[in-house]
Amino acid sequence: MSEGLDQIKWDKDGLAPAIAQDAATGEILMVAWMNRESLARTLACGEAVYWSRSRRKLWHKGEESGHMQKVSEIRTDCDNDVLLLKIEQVGGIACHTGRRSCFFQKLEDGRWVAADPVLKDPKEIYK
Repeated sequence: MSEGLDQIKWDKDGLAPAIAQDAATGEILMVAWMNRESLARTLACGEAVYWSRSRRKLWHKGEESGHMQKVSEIRTDCDNDVLLLKIEQVGGIACHTGRRSCFFQKLEDGRWVAADPVLKDPKEIYK
């Protein structure tokens, strides 16, 4: 496992972007950050563990919401500086706004508009 972690080109802060993709549909659900420890924990437990830049700590996806990400495969890009996690999104919600994907906004007539519905009110998810 250590050899694989050594091959990742972590940035100056020891981070690499991580894309969470639905393994069944190919839909991109979110982008987060990982460091060496979060990737090692992800490999050990089989669920996505990220590094929260705002909280400056490890973040086991779904630890508060219950919306865990079961990881079926991890890939890296040709430069070994971006990670792709193929996941099963438990509960069908990846975004803290209560939507399936964090990529719910689309550009229409020069403005960003919400294109996907809220599946569950965030106030019900985060208590």
